[in-house]
This record gives sequence, structure tokens and C-alpha cells, in this order.
Amino acid sequence: AMISPNQNLENRGSSNSATFKRTPLQIIHMIGNLMRIWSVYSMYHYLSQSGASVVLFIFSCLVPSSILFLILQKPWKGRPLSNAQVTPSMINGIITALYFISWGKGVKSCGPLRAILAEYSGALLGVLSAVLFGRRRNILKKAGGLLAILGSFYLLSRGWTTATQFPFTHRNNQEADAKSDEVFEGKDMLIPIIAGILSALRRVITRQVSLKNRIKKKLNAITIASATCFLFPAAMWDMIVGSDTVVLPFSAWAFSSFVLFGIIFIFYVDSLAEERLHVVFSSPRHLIVAGCCIVVMEAAYKMDFSFPGFLLCTAVLGFGIREATSLDRAK
Repeated sequence: AMISPNQNLENRGSSNSATFKRTPLQIIHMIGNLMRIWSVYSMYHYLSQSGASVVLFIFSCLVPSSILFLILQKPWKGRPLSNAQVTPSMINGIITALYFISWGKGVKSCGPLRAILAEYSGALLGVLSAVLFGRRRNILKKAGGLLAILGSFYLLSRGWTTATQFPFTHRNNQEADAKSDEVFEGKDMLIPIIAGILSALRRVITRQVSLKNRIKKKLNAITIASATCFLFPAAMWDMIVGSDTVVLPFSAWAFSSFVLFGIIFIFYVDSLAEERLHVVFSSPRHLIVAGCCIVVMEAAYKMDFSFPGFLLCTAVLGFGIREATSLDRAK
């Protein structure tokens, strides 16, 4: 049957209106990620300049975050949550606490750029699940994606995103010496990579426990509260015997921005993006948004930054994620 011109116009009009409706959501997604990444850079500068404890900083941010989540979501109201939902969410709190600590230490040791890109190592779980659970179609494609992801992390660990260590730019010796005090070891990349895998694991558990958005938000409040309780003894231990010179982590902007944008706002933004825009965290589209925000922050904070090196690393990482998650995306 032939399609009439009127039908073509209707289809085009409906697709245009759908795109128009999605545009504000895409802007919110971009702003949310920009604010979250800004909070990471402010946290990095505060931790590196003050020498404050990562555990204490994360704990002091999780306390108000858990209170705000509980006030916003009120998990005790409405239909009672079952033990099959609450118990995994509390266990997920332990994983969340370990994620925040390892990620915070990764930010402090590797810098915000490497730590943020290392979060996308969660895509490695897709390859592992394909091998372990027998979805062996396109296994070579997934293996190629895995190698590309590992290759991009190798380039990151070699400092290719920094102007002083990118091999294809000519810097004079004085500039290189000026940055020589910022020693970075490749093995430090393991900490944020582990954090990225833990982050993906907590998202997987969240999806398995509840597919309904409203319940997911209630369970997130329980998860963050559980993470806070789990970190309490570690934070107290760190405060009492952790170091001789304890700096209490209450820098106004670093503290408030990480609470509001690094934990709370980004949760709602990512939930909205996943539900309405179908943009999941470990995806090339999400990486593009994060990459644009990183470029803005690197310029704003006048970091040691190589744009060609960053473009190369993110392109390889994006290709690896695309290949490694191809089956999940098709599904």
C-alpha cells in the first residue's frame, strides 16, 4: 500500500513534536551533569589543598543527603515495602559506601578527569555477564570492546589527557618541570576503576529489586541511609586515630555542591534520563555529555589539559563501551 503525503506529514510532525518535548529533558540532563562534575572538581581542589580525609568528607556529605532523601521520598508512607526489596537495598548501601570511598580516593589521587572517565568501567560488567551467563552471541565484538576500554584506561594512566605528558605536543622543559611535582602512577587508576565497577553493580541491584520508578526512589533513600550508617564507624575511627592533623571537611561550596549536585540532584537527573530519554549511565551518549562538561571544567579550573589527548581517550572509550554493550542496547 502506498503512503499518502498527508501520512508522511503526520509522521514527520509527530517525530518533530517528540523531539521538541525531549529537548528540555536533554537540557536538564546536560545541566545536571555539568553541576555534578563541577562539584567533583571543587571537591578535588578542596581535598588536595586542605589534606582533609576522604572518608570524613564523604561521610559528612552522606549524612545530610540521606536525611534529604528520606524527607523527599518518605519510604515509610504508602504501600509497605517488602523485605525482598528493603534487605537488598540495605546491602546495596554497603556497596554504595565502598563505591563512594574508593571513588573519592580515586579523585584525590588521580584527579577528577581520570576518576570521572574511570566510572565508565562499569561497562566491563556487561562483558563479564555475557561470559558467565552464556550469552555468547557477538562475544568477539564484546571482547573487542573490552580491549578498547582497557586501552583507553591505559592511555589515561599514561597521562595522555595532560598537556605535559601527551606525546604529540611539544612543551618546553621549564613547563614540564613546573608540573613535575604532580606525580601520578598508573596503578592509581585501579582505585577509580574498581569504584566504577562497584557503581555499576549497585545500579544493577537497584534495577533487579524494583523496575517501578517511584519504588526505586524510595529504595534509594534506604540505600543512602544504609551507606551512611555503614560509614559511621569508619569516619569516627578516621577522626580519632586516622591522622594527627584532622581537617574537618566543611568547605561551604565543596560540601554543599557535592551534597546537592553530586548526590541528590544527579540521582533524579539520571533517573529522568533513563526513564524518558533512554540514556543509561554506561553508554556512549552519556559519555559524550560528561565529556563536554569535563572540557568546560578543565578550562574553567585551568588544569593541565590536552584536548587532542582527551578526545583520543574518550573516542576509544566510547567505541569500547558501544561494542561491549551492543547486546544490551539491542535488547
